[in-house]
Parts: sequence; structure tokens; C-alpha cells
Amino acid sequence: MRLLKRPATSPSDQKWLSAAQKRDFLIYLGTVILAGFAVQIQTITISWHVYQLTHNPIDLALVGLSQFMPALVLILVTGSIADRFPRKLILRLCLAVETGVAVTLTAFAYYGFSDVRFIYAALIVFGTSRAFYNPARQAIVSNLVPPEILATALTKITTANKLASVCGPILGGFLYTINAELAFGSVIFGLAAAFFLAGFLPKPKQFLQMGKVSWASLMGGIDYIWSQKIVLGAITLDLFAVILGGATALLPMFAEDILQVGSQGLGFLRSAPALGAISGSLILIRFPITNHAGRIMFAAVVSFGLFTIVFALSPFFLLSLAALYCAGACDTISVYVRGVLIQLWTPDEVRGRVNAINQLCIGASNEIGAFRAGTMAAFISPVATVLIGGIGALLVAGLWASGFKSLRDIKGLTGPQD
Repeated sequence: MRLLKRPATSPSDQKWLSAAQKRDFLIYLGTVILAGFAVQIQTITISWHVYQLTHNPIDLALVGLSQFMPALVLILVTGSIADRFPRKLILRLCLAVETGVAVTLTAFAYYGFSDVRFIYAALIVFGTSRAFYNPARQAIVSNLVPPEILATALTKITTANKLASVCGPILGGFLYTINAELAFGSVIFGLAAAFFLAGFLPKPKQFLQMGKVSWASLMGGIDYIWSQKIVLGAITLDLFAVILGGATALLPMFAEDILQVGSQGLGFLRSAPALGAISGSLILIRFPITNHAGRIMFAAVVSFGLFTIVFALSPFFLLSLAALYCAGACDTISVYVRGVLIQLWTPDEVRGRVNAINQLCIGASNEIGAFRAGTMAAFISPVATVLIGGIGALLVAGLWASGFKSLRDIKGLTGPQD
């Protein structure tokens, strides 16, 4: 498939583009931050609310499953929509639907509605909207900024998302302790503000897929990924490394049974990877990757596996915190390189479908990784489970570095035309 190239611009045009793109990107970044905080607040709020209603841990699993399954079921549709229709329009429609769901959940809380089946139904609608929102959200970045600053733009987006993942649950928990309706109401505010701000986004130039919808067009993203070893390697590296190396699901066991630090220590353990991720993002902003991007990415995956092993074997709380912190920083660096490569090596006409698959793999890796860790820990010790996972991440890095040499040998993050 032909890879699109950006036409050359004169220095004066480039200066004008930089000023315009900065404004557009800041609007986009504000939209993503507002929506990200709202989603994180809702995630912690609805989980706590449902558990207060039922006191059944299975219901907590259903909360996550009801929001993940729509992305899996609609995988071939959501990406195709992002390639066939204006991505700005998709973003605003999805944010409008999500605001409506937030209003519904707030009403349930206010009137004391306790039938969780209706809560699940609302979350399925919310998950369906997110399934359409995420591919369009990722794909539109390449329509708003030129390739030469895409890497920097994605670094800032990653930092914003990590801030939301750290601060959103804390804010949501604080608001819920005051009043449940206040916590749900803040979600309405965040999503509605994101919808309003997204209205100021320009109508970016976008390659809209034309023609009849066919099986071949729906499978276009899968076919492209399979044909492009760099994109295939980047997506599958993340999938298998996280499935094997993730330790988050077992943190309560480590906090209670191994490190013996209780719930307060668990809070620190959960925050450490996110804080490391923010630090990793700040490092990337200060020291952008200009050469040997592929080797840096694989080195980050190897380091992630090594720090996971250190965490598994650590008998000391502070050492465990440090290991999780460093693992979070390394994971962010590898995720950043993979994300930039996927955007740069994917032409606009299939970018929505490719991003839909990438988002599904990210979500699946987290869900399957948690299931893998929990299942193994039920038969062997949590230490052995995380230790095996860390070793598995090292093996994945080695196998992928050998099997995807073109990915390993990538130099700069400037696209295939270079």
C-alpha cells in the first residue's frame, strides 16, 4: 500500500503552519485532558459505587468487561468509521454520548437506583462510544500536526494521559467521600467541557475512504498491519510484553502478604508505575530520541523486564517502589516509540482501522495480563508469577529483536520516507 508523503513547504509557510498547528494542538490537548480526567474519575467512582451496592467482587470484573467488550465486538467497524467520516465529528458525537451516560449515572446515584443491571447497560453504551472515540482520537493527531513534530506532540499527549491516570482516581475518590453525586457530576462537567472545546478544532485535511463498505475494506487495517512488519512488530511487542510482564493485578497480594505494608502501602505501590511513567515522559520531552529509536525501544522493554524481576524478588518496600517506578518509566519510553512508529508508518486512509486494532491490543493486554497473573498466582506464589512474567518479557524482547530486524534497526522517528 502506498505511503503518503507530506508536500514540501517553504520556510515562510512552515512558520505559519507551526503557529497554526500549535493552536490546534493545544485545543486538541485540552480536549484529551478534560475527557481523560473525566473517564478516570468515572472509572474509580463507578467501581466504588457498584461495590457499595453489591459487595461482590464479580461485579467489579463486570464493570471493566462491560466497557471493554464493545471495542472487541466492533473492532472492524470502529476503525472503518474513523477512516470514512470526519474524525472531529466522531469525537464530538462520542463525547456527547458519553456526557449523556454520565448524566444517567448521576441520576441513578441521586435517586438511589440500585439495580446494577441498568448500570451495566449504561456502561456498555459508554464503552461503545469509547470504542469509536479512541481510534478517531489517535488518528486525528497526524491530521493536526506535521510529521516533523509528531513525536514531540505524542510525548505531550502521553504525559497528559499519565497525569490523568494518576490524578483522576485520586480526585474521584476524594469527591466520592464528600458526595457520590458530586463525583458523578464532575464527570459530566469534564465530558461536556471536552465536547465544547472540541468544537474549536479545525476541520483537518483527512483522506476519507470512499466506495462501498466491503469485507476487504473492513479488513484493510489487519491486512496493512500484516504487510508492514514494523507496524506488526510494534503492536505485538506491546501486546505480549504487557501480558507477560504486568504485575499490577497482584499488587494487593504483595502489599498484604509479602511486603506487609497494608492498604496505605498499596496506594504507594499503585502510584509508583504512573509516577515513573510521568518521569519517563518528561525525560523524552527534555531529551527527544533522534537516533537508534528501535534499539532504545528494545532496551526499554528489556529494562522493564529486569525491573519487574527486581520487584518480584524484593523483600524491601522502598526497593519495590523503586523497581515499579523504573519499570513505569521504561514502559513509557517503549510505548512512546511504538506509538510514534505506528502513526508515522500508517497512511491516513487506514489510520483509523490500524489505531482501532492497536487500542484493542492495548486493552486486551491489560485485561489478559491481569487474568494471566491472577490465574498463575492461584496455583503458584505471586513472587514466582511476577518473576516468570519478567523473564517472559525479556524473552519477548529478544525474540522480537531477532524476528523484526527492520523494527530494531529504526533510526529516527521521522517516518518511512526518510
